Amino acid sequence: MKLIKATEKDIPLIQDLAKRSWENAYAEILSKEQMKYMLETMYSEAEISEHLKNSNYHYFLVFDEVLNSFDGFLGYENHYENQTTKLHRIYLVPESKGKGLGKKTLEFLNEEVKNSGDNRIILNVNKYNSAKSFYESQGYQIYDEGVFDIGNGYVMDDYLMEILIK
Repeated sequence: MKLIKATEKDIPLIQDLAKRSWENAYAEILSKEQMKYMLETMYSEAEISEHLKNSNYHYFLVFDEVLNSFDGFLGYENHYENQTTKLHRIYLVPESKGKGLGKKTLEFLNEEVKNSGDNRIILNVNKYNSAKSFYESQGYQIYDEGVFDIGNGYVMDDYLMEILIK
């Protein structure tokens, strides 16, 4: 596995990977309408393009060298708060789960965060998303929870998790 820095030309690939992973991860959590709304707003070309223009926001593509395929992506923002990086997005397509790619991607993120000078990573995870237990297995802990209005009558009901990087 290797992580490849994403650029503007990779936006369609990120959108495809998001759709494929979301259809699996959120099928039983979100309505089809909410999922469609969130994908269209959070993963629009304009939205991702704005992220890529921010020098603190990084996208990396997860590439499986054995299968020669892109299996997911990582999106995070250094210096989101005081010495804190925000993990905005980490998604793997369903067929790539269980191969250790998520763990390796988080290990990569930990190194990137150390190199940035930040010492904490935070993330939001839907309260009903099985990814919560994955994050806990990697050392993340819940520090709060919140309900966030995302427009169009939809909310995100999340746990807020963190890990300290040494």
